[in-house]
This record gives sequence, structure tokens and C-alpha cells, in this order.
Amino acid sequence: MGCRNVLGWCLLSALSCCLFGGCRGNITVVVMLPDNHHKYPWALPRVFPAILMAYEDLHSKHGLLLGRSINILNYSTEDPIAGSCAESRAQVVAVDAKLYIRPDAFFGPGCVYPLASVGRFASHWKLPLITAGGPAYGFDKQEEYRTIVRSGPSTTKLGDFATVLHTHFNWTSRAIVIFYDLRQDDRPHYFLSEGIFLNLKEEMNISVEAQPNILKEQISKLVVGIVFAVAYVCGPLDTFLNIMKLFQSEIRDPENYAIFYLDVFAESLVNRKPWQNTDSDWADPIEIFKVQQTHKTHAFSYVYLGMDYIAGSFYDGFVLYARALEETLADGGAQNDGINITMRTQNRRFWGEQTLEFQFNLKLNVNRAYIFHIFVFIPLKQCFPLCFQVVAYYNGTTKEIIWSQTEKIHWPCGVPPLDNPPCVFSTADPSCKDGYPALYVAVLVEFTVFFLDCRKLKLEKELAGMLWRIRWEDLQFESPNKYHKRAGSRLTLSQRGSSYGSLITAHGKYQLFAKTGYFKGNLVAIKHVNKKRVELTRQVLLELKHMRDVQFNHLTRFIGACIDPPNICIVTEYCPRGSLQDILENESINLDWMFRYSLINDIVKGMNYLHNSYIGCHGNLKSSNCVVDSRFVLKITDYGLASFRSSSENDDSHALYAKLWTAPELLIYDRHPPQGTQKGDVYSFGIILQEIALRNGPFYVEGMDLSPKEIIQKVRNGQKPYFRPTTDNRCHSEELTILMEGCWAEDPAERPDFGHIKIYMAKLNKEGSTSILNNLLSRMEQYANNLENLVEERTQAYLEEKRKAENLLYQILPHSVAEQLKRGETVQAEAFDSVTIYFSDIVGFTSMSAESTPLQVVTLLNDLYTCFDAIIDNFDVYKVETIGDAYMVVSGLPVRNGKLHAREIAGMSLALLEQVKTFKIRHRPNDQLRLRIGIHTGPVCAGVVGLKMPRYCLFGDTVNTASRMESNGEALKIHVSSATKEVLDEFGYFDLQLRGDVEMKGKGKMRTYWLLGEKTDVYVI
Repeated sequence: MGCRNVLGWCLLSALSCCLFGGCRGNITVVVMLPDNHHKYPWALPRVFPAILMAYEDLHSKHGLLLGRSINILNYSTEDPIAGSCAESRAQVVAVDAKLYIRPDAFFGPGCVYPLASVGRFASHWKLPLITAGGPAYGFDKQEEYRTIVRSGPSTTKLGDFATVLHTHFNWTSRAIVIFYDLRQDDRPHYFLSEGIFLNLKEEMNISVEAQPNILKEQISKLVVGIVFAVAYVCGPLDTFLNIMKLFQSEIRDPENYAIFYLDVFAESLVNRKPWQNTDSDWADPIEIFKVQQTHKTHAFSYVYLGMDYIAGSFYDGFVLYARALEETLADGGAQNDGINITMRTQNRRFWGEQTLEFQFNLKLNVNRAYIFHIFVFIPLKQCFPLCFQVVAYYNGTTKEIIWSQTEKIHWPCGVPPLDNPPCVFSTADPSCKDGYPALYVAVLVEFTVFFLDCRKLKLEKELAGMLWRIRWEDLQFESPNKYHKRAGSRLTLSQRGSSYGSLITAHGKYQLFAKTGYFKGNLVAIKHVNKKRVELTRQVLLELKHMRDVQFNHLTRFIGACIDPPNICIVTEYCPRGSLQDILENESINLDWMFRYSLINDIVKGMNYLHNSYIGCHGNLKSSNCVVDSRFVLKITDYGLASFRSSSENDDSHALYAKLWTAPELLIYDRHPPQGTQKGDVYSFGIILQEIALRNGPFYVEGMDLSPKEIIQKVRNGQKPYFRPTTDNRCHSEELTILMEGCWAEDPAERPDFGHIKIYMAKLNKEGSTSILNNLLSRMEQYANNLENLVEERTQAYLEEKRKAENLLYQILPHSVAEQLKRGETVQAEAFDSVTIYFSDIVGFTSMSAESTPLQVVTLLNDLYTCFDAIIDNFDVYKVETIGDAYMVVSGLPVRNGKLHAREIAGMSLALLEQVKTFKIRHRPNDQLRLRIGIHTGPVCAGVVGLKMPRYCLFGDTVNTASRMESNGEALKIHVSSATKEVLDEFGYFDLQLRGDVEMKGKGKMRTYWLLGEKTDVYVI
């Protein structure tokens, strides 16, 4: 029976049974399971011996199917490379078995995905399928899986147990299900927890949330933000331990939570105790297990049998199948009547062999009714420090919980926790908003205390509510890692430390556009924080709360923050006009002083508000952190959240460049305080003033080309005269110079504050501060004028490119035809009564090509036809095409020219022949090209052929005749037909010589002539 991997061996054994007789009365059973016994409880090495044992016990122990033999074949449904269940392999094995072995029943698969596919096949074939695996909720659908019998645990029964448990403890509001999910293999923990989620949600109408988790950071995020007092955890034991550790470190009141660990296969009861953890960071693991009550669900005991639990379920399933099959055969049914056999497995009760205490009760949904135990950790002297103790068990048949008379759950508060304590997870209750409604006060002093308490309570609620929090899933992007770039959107992004800074290296300047996304339909700017995890301390929560409270016209609005590792980011208002640095670096934008003063005033107003707010100071003020919105209002960004942000400064070129705005007293720190100082902000404002005044970049020093590192070193030295940027009274007012020098004074005490700067700017720019409306209109007019200049410039560039494209088109098609195509008209084929066609080729070209390299041949033809193209521009002709050494020209189309076409072609032919006599071949300078020319006049039809690479082609007998004239001509001579001669004779100055009658292929004899030249003694009028 060992034919696990080779289907052919098993097939041979099955066929040989039929060939040697007795096959018709035999029963064939196919076992389909994976091989990996370390990973799957229903692996073949575990299960197959139990099935063989059940087969051996049928006659002797159970007295079933006497006189009948059963052929048991086994196949692997495992991917040998991945070492896991393979749905496609299971499908192939099932179909092959059905076609070539014709089994009477299937045992397995155990994994959910393979079982779903094979189960549908079995229902279609009406063959019974028995398995102790496949715990998923979906297999309860009787109409889809009509012949599946599950003798193992199912998530449906687990859900029934959770429903009874919630009813007992009066948990009717909310719960959370946390399951471990790798997004691969069979996702066992998801399917095990599925029944609890669906039962609580659909049958009890409880608000249930399902949360997958993989990484430790995701678990941390989940625990920190948990808003459910009742939690079910399904996953490896290490995942459960991580959650318990986080509850101990992050949750201040763990006694108000009930954690249920779903351990269907009782792995945590074997060889290890959960609190025996090797994690050295876990100071006191025993304490948290004393507090948290843990739920162990399992369906077996190692005391009764040494047999594996799932293997025992397969044993019971085989016996059950034999009972149902025997009853079916006794009633005259067929041994492969899966519908009848499956129905006989329902509503049965018998003692299962895998454990003596369990009854086997298969109801209408053909699932086994199980008993689940509740274990808790209780400190006892005989098993220091903690012991597993059974406090209750759930009978799946009666759907009742039987509580122990001796042991009970020792709740830390004496009673089970509430699943929805008032004013903790939800503030929908009006009493939560009214503070202490039952409190009555009699004197004014008590009322004041009550008011302060309410304010404090409100603050605590706001901190706990975390209204600033944004889930990463709520941010929508056009595509991953795509930066938002569109017309008028020049917002830049600093590589480190700033949401909107331009990235400038030692080798030059270039921009990285700010990463943007959509939050609730609005475009927002997203700045990632270089942190693996954010500790939500009280200080951080206060900063986030105050950031959300900031509402000022000259500060970018803080929308929220995402703390979902690894996507930790700050979300702010998006300003589409870009940063101040962008505007100053863009030479195409003309900035008059009215506009500049307006920008300066906006910075002063924003900083003055910031310095007088809870935030206190900026700490990273620079031109790239001043952004302009769609109304040309400047706003300051990248402020606040000093504890939230990470200090990512280093010695690379950009980090040094970012320090050009840093005050000298802060440069002494390797990593200056992220919150900065108010006087340091004033110094940064002085550097920005110089940028705006001179538009030469930050810290411009005339006559010196210093790197950021050299500038910072000179500023940090603090030697007199103090090293500062250049001021130029020719470019700006003297008052502005005084303000700059005051702002970047070496002594911080000598620098003015923004309140005084605001007054000083009002005096300096009286005109700009008189009317906000006039200022706005002036800004818009300035922008409109600048836009007109840009439009004019772009229009000229467009027209130039259009002209180039049209010239190229005219080189490909006749001018009149090209104009028709440009107008979108269809070029109709046109007949011409009389045109003259020129053909020529090179005599001996084939032998010359054989003696030359391909490059030499191409060079020769290019030189020759470039020369020809220059000559034909002097005549009213149209070059049709060149094919190899053949050259074809026509006159008289597409624009008709009467009878001049013959004269134009004749004159052109003489000119080309004269030019060939002096033409030099580069690689064979001593050889002369021998051109052979043929001319014929007659009617043709012309039109554009094709859509891709369209060509203007000629059709008609005239074309063929012209080609024959050329091929029957002689080298360095012009062969002319009698039709062409008749037209040329009308002009009277062409010298023609009779050649005689020449035999033309397909034409017979034709009288032809040689064109010798033009007569010199004839004057043309």
C-alpha cells in the first residue's frame, strides 16, 4: 500500500485486482493527505496507520462488512518543493483516481483549500468524502458540499461554544478576534477563528472585529489601540506570548480584559508552559498569567489513548463510513451511492474510539459534536508557580457549559470584566459627555473644582480618543511609489527632515516631488517618519492633540498621523504651488517687491502665531518649509511634533545643506534639539530674507564658492567678523539689510522677536499692508502676466516643432497630398491623362555590391542619391521612391502642368547624366558609375497606399513601360519612347536620335530614341 508518490504503481495494483477476479465485490477507498507530519496533524504518516487499524478492527471488533474486502490506496496532496498542501495537486489526484481507479469513497484532504476543490468534485460524482480536517465555516453549506462528512473539529462548533460563553457572562456588545496569518499555505488560524467571528456577529449581533497579524510591530499596534475588552487569539504560542507581554507593558488595567487563546490541538499543554519564556525582556511573565484568564479549547486527552488526536478522528470516520455503507448495502443500495451513505451518517450516536469520553453526534450539517474544555492558570502549591486547571467543559451535543464544582475562574476584580465599560471604548452615552451627572454642588468653590475636573476629563477623553489617528488603509494612492506631478504642482520634498524641502546635493540642484495621497477624497501631503515604532507616551499624545487644534491661515493644517509600522507618517494639508524655495529658484517667475513683501509678511504672521501657541517654536525653519497654496498664500509647514519625529541628521551633503539655516548656538550640537528655540527661528528667518532679497540660494556669499560643510564650519567657529551671507543695498532696501543683520546676530539676545519684526515690516511695507484685496489682485495680475509670457513662449516652441514635423511630412508625401491628410480628408485615388516617368539604375551594380562591404554599398547609394535629390529640386518633378540602385521620378502629378512634364523630365535626365560622369565613388575612386535611364509618357493612376508609413504610389501600364525603357537601354544613355518624343518635339530644342525598333517584354516591338541633349542654336521664347 506504500504508493504515496507514484500514481502509476497504485493504478497498477488496482487494475491487477480487477484482472484476477473478485474486483466487483471489493470496496476501493482513496486516502489523499499531505506528507509533512511536522506541519499537519492530518499528515499521511500520522493518519494512514490509524485508517489501517480501523480496517483491521472492522471484522473482529465492530463486526462490520463481513465477507467484503477494502482496497485502501494512499496519495500525497503535497507540493514537494514547498512542503505544504497543494490545491492543484489534490485536484489532479482526485480526477485521475476517479477516471482510472473508480473509488467508492475518499478520505481527505485535510487542508481547507484542497478539500474545497475535491469536495465539490465528490459532491458532483456523488461519492462520500470523509475527513477529520477542513475546519472552515463554509463546509456547512449542504447544497454545495452534499457528500462531505467531517469527523474532526470544526470552527462552527467552536462558534457555538463562544455564543454560549458570551451568553453566560452577559457579553453582548463587542469582541475582537486576532488570528495569525502568513497569507500563504492553508491559513489554518483564520479558518479556526472564522466560526467565532461569524457566530457572534450574526447570531448575537455583537460588534466583532477580525484582525490578522504577522509581525511583532503589527501586534504592538493592535494591542496599543485595542478597544475591545474580550479578545480571542488564534495563532502559534509565540504570538500569544507576545500579546500577553504587550498587555503587561502597554495596558494599564489588564484586569479589565478577558483573553481567550484558541488551542484546538492543545499544543500549549505539551512539553512547555506558556510562562516559561526565554525572552529576557519579559520581567515577570507569571504575573500577567495570574491576571489574564486563558481559554484552551481542545478535543482530546493524552491519558486515554496514545494515538494522535486527528488520527483518532480519522479512525472514527472510517468506522462511521463502514456502518453507513453496511446499512446502505443491506437496503439494496450501491456501494458508491454517496448521497445515501452520507445521509446515514447523520443523527447517529456512538462512542468514538479516539477517546472513551466523547460521543459522536453528526447532525444535519454532518459535523461532529465535540466537547471543549476551559483551562485557566491557577497558582497551586503542588505545581509551583502555576498549573493548568479545568474549570468547565462545553458539551457540543447539548450546547451547555458544565462548570467545575471545585475549581473556578479567579477574576482579578472578583467578577467578569464588562465587554463595553461605560465611557471607555465608546462615548455614545450622553452621560459620558456631561462629566459626572450625578454630582450635585452647593457652593461656588465646589462648582469650580467640578468644572476643572470636567475639563481634565475632556482632555483625557481627547487623548484617549486619538482623533488624529489615520489608518494606512484609509490613505489612497494613484500607484505605489508614485509621486504626484501635474501642471502647477511644484511641491518639493526633502529627503530627510522636511515635508516639502528641495533636495540639493554638492553637485547641483534637483527636486523630489512630495509624496501625496488621498484622504477622504482630498489630496494631502504625506511625510514618512524614519522610525520603526512610535511610543505613544503622554507627551506625544499631547503634541498630536495640540497639532490638531492649530487652525491658522499661515500654518499648514495638520490632518493626522499614521502609526501603523512600517508606514509611520505625518499627513498635512497639500499646497499645490510648491515651496518658497521652488518659487525663488524658478527664474521664469517674476517677483516684484510687492510680491516679495507679501511672502515675507506671511512668514512673519505664521511664526508669530507659532511662537505664541502651545508649540512654542519651529526648530527647522527654512525656505523649503514655507509652502504656497493655490491662492498664493504662504504657509509654514513641518512644525511641531518634536517628540514624534526622529532625528535623522548625519554628515551627508543634504544634511549639511539643511544646516545652512541653523543658528550658531545650535550648531555646537551634533544633533540639535528637534524643538529648536525661538531665537534660533529668528536666525533662520534672517537667512530666508536674504534668499528672497537676492534670489541666489541660501547663504549666498559674493565672490566665494563654498560647500555647505565649509560654510557651517565658519559659522560654528564664531570668530569676528562673524561669517554671514552677503547683503546688497542695490537689490533691496537698506531697512531690509538692517532687519537681516539683526535677525542673524551672533548673540541670541540681540535678535528681535517676531512680534517686533511684525511691527517693523508693517512700517517697512506700508503700501503692501494697506489692502489685502488689492494685494491679492496684484498677485493674481502678476501671475496672469507671467502666465501669458509662458504661454507665448510655449506657443512659439510648439509652432517650431510643428514646422519641423510638417517639413518632414512634405519630404515623404507631395505637398498637396500632405495638406489633405492634415485636414483629416481621405486622399482619393486620381487618374492623370499624361505624365512622364523617369527610371534609372546602375549598370554592374550587382557585381560591384558583391565586391564591396554592405557599409560601402550604403555609403555609395547615399552619396549618389543625395546628389540626385539636390538636382531634382530645380525641376517640377516628384521623387516617387528608390529601391536599391533604382531611382524613380515623375512629373505632371499630383499637380498637373500641361505638357511641361516631358520637358522637365528630359532636362532633369540630362542634368543627372552629366553629374554621374563626374561622380566619384569613395571606396573605388577610379571606377565610373554607368547610369542607365529610361523615359516614357502616358496616363497613370496615383493615390496614397497604407495607413502606417503611407506611400504615394503610381499604377498603370505607363509605369511598366517606363521600367522596360530603362531595362532595355544602355549605360550612360537616355532611352526615350516615341510617346515622349512626340511631346518633346513640340518644344523643338531637344536633340533626339532614332534608335530603331526594340523588342520589349510584354509589349512587342517599340520604336525608341536616344536623347542626346539640347540644341544650342535654338532659342526658346
